Order: sequence, then structure tokens, then C-alpha cells
Amino acid sequence: MHPYVHAAKTPDKPAYIMGATGETVTFKELDERSNQVAHLCRAAGLKPGDAIAIFMENNARYFEICWAAQRAGLYFTCVSSRLTAGEIAYIAADCGAKLFFTSKALETTARELLEGNHLPGVERMFTVGGAVAGYEAYEAVRDQMPKTPIADQTAGTDMLYSSGTTGRPKGIRIPLTGGAIDEASGLVLLAQLLYGMDENIRYLSPAPLYHAAPLRYCMTVNRLGGTIVVMEHFDPEEALKLIEKYKITHSQWVPTMFVRMLKMPENVRKKYDVSSLKVAIHAAAPCPVPVKEQMIAWWGPVIYEYYAGSEGNGFCALNSEEWLAHKGSVGKPLMGKLHVCDEEGNELPIGEAGTIYFEAEDPNAPMFQYYNDPKKTQESRHPTHKHWSTLGDIGKVDADGFLYLTDRKAFMIISGGVNIYPQEAENILVMHPSVADVAVIGVPNEDFGEEVKAIVQPAKWADAGPALEAELMEFCKQHLSAIKCPRSIDFEEELPRHPTGKLYKRLIRDRYWGNHDSKIV
Repeated sequence: MHPYVHAAKTPDKPAYIMGATGETVTFKELDERSNQVAHLCRAAGLKPGDAIAIFMENNARYFEICWAAQRAGLYFTCVSSRLTAGEIAYIAADCGAKLFFTSKALETTARELLEGNHLPGVERMFTVGGAVAGYEAYEAVRDQMPKTPIADQTAGTDMLYSSGTTGRPKGIRIPLTGGAIDEASGLVLLAQLLYGMDENIRYLSPAPLYHAAPLRYCMTVNRLGGTIVVMEHFDPEEALKLIEKYKITHSQWVPTMFVRMLKMPENVRKKYDVSSLKVAIHAAAPCPVPVKEQMIAWWGPVIYEYYAGSEGNGFCALNSEEWLAHKGSVGKPLMGKLHVCDEEGNELPIGEAGTIYFEAEDPNAPMFQYYNDPKKTQESRHPTHKHWSTLGDIGKVDADGFLYLTDRKAFMIISGGVNIYPQEAENILVMHPSVADVAVIGVPNEDFGEEVKAIVQPAKWADAGPALEAELMEFCKQHLSAIKCPRSIDFEEELPRHPTGKLYKRLIRDRYWGNHDSKIV
């Protein structure tokens, strides 16, 4: 399956619609434009196995560039539109990008990249949607190219980077197959079997396209022939409007979006008809149990969850009914056998928390590699079972085989020899009506090594102060043992959270441990 198939069958059907502007791109237009950009890549000297980088906000040109790379056998690296010039330069150099695509909307950073000579390995640079000095005008160059396919089409793929929540981003590079551009995709089969996706779906994508899940699921919808509605920026009420307007059947979210929608006034939430939703998928970050309970009560049993990573080493999933019977779980493994191990790599009994490993189903299949980083690749492998790999998360498995995430290994707090998982307190505190966002971390303590601290983004900044601190600490103690609760609370106007829902907790934690130069790279 591939967009070119739908371009032939249903040329005028919308492949995607931009939520704010209503700009519509048909399958015929997507096919022709991606052909043009594939020709552009060949004219620039790129051959299968070469790389491009895309540094753009959500816009109507995004998918045509991705599909061009896919049909030209290239690696395409989508870069966060929130990064600085130095951070972008690191990724562009690391992935070996020969072409660089950005936009007029990101002109300030685009100019910084040029003025600082940050992209010495890039051979040509383009801007979408308007001219920027030093860059080629993308649309003008594209439109000079043929709309027919290149002669040597072969399947390319994405090469995405971790969000850098615990250090430098890691590029995940999967070997190219050398196959046809419409060769079978594992995600297509999964989307069909798990979520009933087909050519009739209308899919809302509220998240940034540079992140793995939105990008890959949207391209899967393109493969299947469905229509995507892309939000340029997430807004809770606007999301509900789009669900009603386009009668959205499928969507994908992160828990922070659920929290923001639930904290809208009830009369606003009830104003919109969401009955067309058949599947609302969420992933990327743990979802507090009360949040998911409220979402199922509001939207019905259409909430589906999965646990996986860009590395593609394993996949767990469950539906609403399964979750209600195993509250807090992220599902059972559908790909990769689960193992929970202690620090030495020994398997732990049911119910005990440890590092989560996925065992490769085919021991002869190539495993993911962190590009240009053999040390990080090695750290992701089990000490004795070389075909077991981890994403660095801690969790436990119940007697029915359902997985529960506890926290990231890097964020575990050890206070007086006791292991404390910040996620537990975070899940409690975020439910308080005065809390917009929260991070719980370990900070230095002379007697115990570490103590628990919460950094809270209040719903109203005017409420920040000792009275709210005392109220939140007491609120937490009503639900958790005192040792797991914060001993102090600091307030910040906004926490450094990735638009995909992941919190840059490292940035917060480093400030309390004396590393004031920490940044997202």
C-alpha cells in the first residue's frame, strides 16, 4: 500500500487537511509533489541510503517531503521545531543530512544556522512558504521537477532521534530493505488489526509531526487511503471542534492533552459531539489512572493505549475493557517477549519492579542501533542475553501478563536506601485543580542522599506560595505514604515539556545538582 495507489484510484480524495487553515492536499497532489521532490533529491546527487533533515513546524508541505524521501530510498530525519541552532546542527551532522528543509515560519533559527555555519555537511538548503536569504525557495525548485516517478524508486525510511530527556538525542537507524516502495509495513498490519484502520477513517493528529508516533501513524493512514486532519498546534477546545466538524473516527493523543481537555469547564466539554470517535490512541508518557478513568467515562470505551519506542524493539497494547480490568497497565506484549530484570540482569518474579527488556522474536534479525553511539547501543542490551533490549524504563508484570510502568530508571530517587518512583507522586499532584503541570525529582540531602521535591506549574500563577505548597503536600499524603511525597515544593511558570508529552526532567533536576548549563541536546 502506498499513496500512489490511492492517487490512481481516488485522486481527488483528501490525503490530509490542515486544521487551522483548512488547506487540503489530495492524494493526486501528494503523489505528484512527492515525485517532484524525489527528482529534486536525485538532481542534488542523493542516492539510496543518503539522508535529509526536515526542520519544520506542522505545515502542508511536511508529508510530501517525507514521502519523497521514502520513494527515493533515503533516510529522513524530522527535527523538533523547538530546538536551537546548535541542537539542530548536532542532529543534522550526526545523521549525515545532505539536504536540509526548513520554513519561513522558523526564519529566526534558519538564519542562525546559516550565519553560524552550523550545517557544513549539508549541500543544499530549502525554505518552505517564503524566501529566507541564503536558502533556496522550496516550492520554486520543486515545481521545476517532473511529476512522474523517478526511475529507481526504492523504499526509504525515517531515522528519528530520541527527545533528549536524559542526555544527547540518540538516532535510531534501521537498515534499509532495498525493497519496493509499497512493500508490506508492520505498522499498517498492526493498525488494521488493532484499530480497524482502513481507507474510510478520518484521523486527527494533534501532535508535532517530527515525533515518531504522529509521523508514522499519519504515514500509515496515507498508506491505507484514509484522510488526516493535522492540527498546526494543539488546543483542547479546537481539538473537540475538529472532531465534531470532520466526524473524526480515529485519533492519537498524549496524557497531557487529556489533562488539558478535562480541565476545561464542563459546559465547554459537553458542547461538542465526539460520538464519531471509534478509536482514541494514547502513548508516549504514563497516564494517571484518574485521568484515564475520566476519559473513558466521557468518550466511552474507545481509549486504546500502547507502550513502545522509536527503537521498534517491542510493543504492548490494550483496549479500554482490558485497562478497566488492569488499571494502570500499558498492556500485554504483541511484539517481543517481556522480561523484567534486576541490576545484574536476573529475571524478577511476578509483581516485582525492574528494568523492562524485550526479547527479539527473531534472534537472527538485525537489532536497532543508536547511530554513531556504540556505547549507548551496548547499554540498551541485556548483560548476557544479547537479543534482549531495553528503552530504560522500569516496570512490573502481573499474573495475567500485563505490564505496568513504574518510571524511567534515570529518574528513580534513592532516599536512605529506599527506591522512590517520582511518577507516583506526579500522578497524584497533577489531579489537583490548582496544578497545571508537575515534575517530581530527587534533590540532595546530607542525611539521606536524596529527598523528594516537587516542581509545580500552577494553574494560576497568583496562587503560587506557601499556602498552596502546604495544601499540595497534604493532598499528596492523603493518597501516598509520606516517604513518597515531596518534602518541599517549588513553583515555576512553565515546565520544560516536549509537545509530545515528555517532560525534560533532566533540565530541572540538573539545576538542583549544580549543573546549570544543562540543555536539550
